[in-house]
Amino acid sequence: MGMFGLQASGAAASWMVGRMGTDAHLYDDPEDAALPALLDSRFDGDKVDALKRLLALIAQGVDVAHLFPQVVKNVAAQSLEVKKLVYLYLLHYAEKRQNEALLSINIFQKDLSDINPLVRAWALRTMAGIRLHVVAPLVLVAVKKCARDPSPYVRKCAAYALCKLYDLLPEENTTLEEVVDVLLGDSSSGVVGAAAVAFNSVCPNGLALIAKHFRKLCETLPDIEEWYQITLIEILLRYVIARHGLVKESAIFASNLSLEIQGGKDSVPVDNMSCTQAETIVNGACGTLSSMTLLRHYIDEYSACSDGEGDKIRSPSVTNSTNDDVTILLKCTSPLLWSQNSGVILAAASVHWIMAPVQEVKIIVGPILFTLRSSPDATYVMLGNILVFAKTAPLLFAPYYEDFFICSSDPYQTRALKLEIITTIATESSIPAILEEFQDYIKDPNRRFVADTVAAIALCAEKLPSVTSTCLEGLLALVFYESSIANSVHLDGEDVVLVQAILSIKAIVKIDAACHEKVIIRLVRTLDVIKEPAARSLIIWIFGEYSSTGNLIPRIAPAVLKYLAWSFAAEVIETKLQILNTCAKVIIHAAEEHLQEFKRIVAYVIQLAACDLNYDVRDRARFLSGLLPCCANENDSSCRSQNADVCKELADHIFDGKIPSASNSDSNYRIYLPGSLSQVVLHAAPGYAPLPKPQSMVLIHKTMEPTRGVANSSDSNNSDAESGSSANESGSLYDSESEGGGLSDRDGTGSKQYSNDDGHNLHRQEGNQEAPLVNMYDGSVGQGHAGQDDENLASLISTDLTELMSKSALESWLDEAPTTPLVQNSIQASCARVSFTTRSFERKPKLHVLLDPSDSNGLSVLYAFSSEVSPNSRLLVCIDLFVENVTPDQLADITIKSEEASTSEHGMETSEESASIPTLVPMEEIQSLAPQQTAKRVLQVHFHHHLLPMKLSVFCNGKRHPAKLHPDIAYFVRPLPMDLNAFLCKENQLRGMFEYARRCTFKDHLQNPEHTEESADNTDKNLLVAQSLASKLLSNANVQLVSMDMPVTFSIDDTSGLCWRFSSEILSTSNPCLITVVAEGHASGPLDLTVKVNCEDTVFGLNLLNRVVAIIE
Repeated sequence: MGMFGLQASGAAASWMVGRMGTDAHLYDDPEDAALPALLDSRFDGDKVDALKRLLALIAQGVDVAHLFPQVVKNVAAQSLEVKKLVYLYLLHYAEKRQNEALLSINIFQKDLSDINPLVRAWALRTMAGIRLHVVAPLVLVAVKKCARDPSPYVRKCAAYALCKLYDLLPEENTTLEEVVDVLLGDSSSGVVGAAAVAFNSVCPNGLALIAKHFRKLCETLPDIEEWYQITLIEILLRYVIARHGLVKESAIFASNLSLEIQGGKDSVPVDNMSCTQAETIVNGACGTLSSMTLLRHYIDEYSACSDGEGDKIRSPSVTNSTNDDVTILLKCTSPLLWSQNSGVILAAASVHWIMAPVQEVKIIVGPILFTLRSSPDATYVMLGNILVFAKTAPLLFAPYYEDFFICSSDPYQTRALKLEIITTIATESSIPAILEEFQDYIKDPNRRFVADTVAAIALCAEKLPSVTSTCLEGLLALVFYESSIANSVHLDGEDVVLVQAILSIKAIVKIDAACHEKVIIRLVRTLDVIKEPAARSLIIWIFGEYSSTGNLIPRIAPAVLKYLAWSFAAEVIETKLQILNTCAKVIIHAAEEHLQEFKRIVAYVIQLAACDLNYDVRDRARFLSGLLPCCANENDSSCRSQNADVCKELADHIFDGKIPSASNSDSNYRIYLPGSLSQVVLHAAPGYAPLPKPQSMVLIHKTMEPTRGVANSSDSNNSDAESGSSANESGSLYDSESEGGGLSDRDGTGSKQYSNDDGHNLHRQEGNQEAPLVNMYDGSVGQGHAGQDDENLASLISTDLTELMSKSALESWLDEAPTTPLVQNSIQASCARVSFTTRSFERKPKLHVLLDPSDSNGLSVLYAFSSEVSPNSRLLVCIDLFVENVTPDQLADITIKSEEASTSEHGMETSEESASIPTLVPMEEIQSLAPQQTAKRVLQVHFHHHLLPMKLSVFCNGKRHPAKLHPDIAYFVRPLPMDLNAFLCKENQLRGMFEYARRCTFKDHLQNPEHTEESADNTDKNLLVAQSLASKLLSNANVQLVSMDMPVTFSIDDTSGLCWRFSSEILSTSNPCLITVVAEGHASGPLDLTVKVNCEDTVFGLNLLNRVVAIIE
């Protein structure tokens, strides 16, 4: 015990030492000091302490805007620390207190002439951060002045201010470009990096500005900060392509791409390669992506060109690798290939991939492979780009196949990419080692990964015919092994591996079925063992497809067909349908000696199918009996008619039709620029822009038209993407309060009535009409409608946003917005939306102890948060109090008062509106309370913080009993009525930084005895789970249930895709707060839930997300 006590005291001492000399104590109790008095102090130390406490309160989500006047007057302080803290406070509250912020503009302008460069930089940064249209012209003058400041730090802040100023003054585009031009020519590398960021924001099309600075920018490139290097590399690459075009010797433009690495067993030196050797490599090991495919995806100008039109764009759009600008760019980006930043390496590699000659592209291999040893996230991004490189030039990475072997710590997404890369770069010399590695992967416990490995084996066999027999033997052995396991012990995922193994055999056999008829026979013999319906259907399909192939399969056809007829009645629906199709195929290709026997078997199978319980099977049987009358009945007179010939020809066309080969498989493969976000997410992310048209700047140099900052006609294809970028940047500038209020006014047309009875069951009815209980709809159609109806979306967007964004930018932003939400199951094709009226749910709020009878002489006080809206103020939270007398004596004069009522005088209120609102509305006093009697009262409380408890005093019989009332952030919101379309539209606006998600587990549906009893009566389990979670969340949070989406599935136990949507708005700001919950798993076990909150208030949204997760778990 002594040792443990020593360890505990040592840990406490270490904790105290760690907090010494820091400001961590400010977060312990930031409201314990008289902040207004400290702000008015004559000593700078007191002011610093008060300002730090204010910033600590802001970090915790407390609104301290009411202290704005006291803080602003300290902006003229001489202390640098005080001035810096005041600037931080002003940046946070300038938009809320615009009039007071304008009073400090004179101080900012005075500070712009201060001798200290830090003060000048802080003043400029604060002026640009205020973001008021009235101040914008003054900020523009300040930026032009600071762009020529002697201090590099001030000039760097001027570059950052340009990005913020462009959104406020888009009409001053020419003036802003002049400032960017000045900053690009700066001698400081830090300023140049910030100027590159400003260039992308202000004039991404003004590549003519780069012309006179190009060589200097290339020389400065290795010296600037890492993240600025990525931006500047992109700008320089776009300039070279727009000015000079593509390099005709480059990998992207070469018509016959034959990349080789010297030193590999299969490699041939590029310089010493003869024409015959080059042709052999190109034809035998070229990539699946052609050069024209890369051009179509990298350059939007060529998106409509086909592979045969490459010569049309060659002559006017290419340059030589000896071009001075191209040589300088490649030379300056070569050292960056060994940067410590993976993003810089990828950006430099993309320059060499697009512009370097074929012989020099191999220098990117080593640095790219080196980044695979970094973090898992960087590895995943790099593998996605390597996959594109490998599909274009497989031999570039072929000697390094071992670098792509799977590690035990790799996540599934990384493993899938590595498998695809390995199959792409596999060669004759490396395939033995690769197949040996695949044997270890098959033993992995992750059966989904094992199924991917089996699919990769089939791809290797298709690519390299020399290993076809080896792969087939291994796959057959795997089928026998998996089928034996499936029959003995049922494990999750084993069926997936078995089905994938048969699919792989099917893909290999399709290449040359005649040579693999013994494989087909061995596979058919496993029908007695394999019980998985999908696997049996695949084997039956293979048998029917190749029933007339070779000499052995036709001999066993009668026996197989008899077995299928014998087992027909016991099969599942999909297997029965496949048996019927197989019967038709067999009888079409049957020889004369077996025709009569086949007819009897087929007639028997059709008779069984005609009496089947499933209507699909019955319809298929009737269809076959009408399509194959000659095969079904030999004596039928229609068989000798001309109609029989037509039916025979139609049957041959349906069941003997050859599936066209997917020759243009790369046409649907989505490729984006290397290193871009779009290449990671595989869709055009907001702000993505392809490369400019090669040599599009020639017209600019030949004409005298002033086109700086304005996209000409040749750049029309890029305008949409650029406008999408600007829209994405300005999308966070709209007035959240006005939009939240507008949405509430539009949707809140129905009146809301609240009632609270003594049984603590709260019911709410909106309007006088009851919504339908269940609405069926196609989920994809609904989402498409919400995303395509531009007029409805435009009507829901606030006027402030439409003022900041042009019409074309807004349309581009809407089109480029990601169509798949953070938590959405895209597998479900349709779903049933269950819209419950609130009468279907009982709200059972949780009771908390405010005063324990053991501490108060027998007075018990319990409280529960109520969903009622206070008639006095929207900032007040209603709480139901239940006062009970557990003593044998009568209690009198029971009332509750707040100990914090006087704090309003010290400035602890949240806003001016709440200045007149008391912390606690006086409660009706209970004159007397008989023994064992319970009284109910409603307490209206104004919480100042969502985490700190409120100190109360309970008075009874003249005695005071202290108590603490703990807040619940789930009741700091009120229900916001809206329909599903309005919810989806608002959710689409609150993405990115306004979206927060967490995963949790839900088990309440398993603990409910009613759920267990009802499930035994074939009650919809999805409905029970939906009711259980919705009831729990509505009982513990003051939110509105918008919709519940129930997936349509054949398995009644499958709840994957079940989705709840709740809407609310914050009491203090009226900003909308949306909650989405998506379930995965089965109703018979714990559910994995993904909870997402969309809210403009970051601190409030994160705290609400944590509270919702705690309620669910």
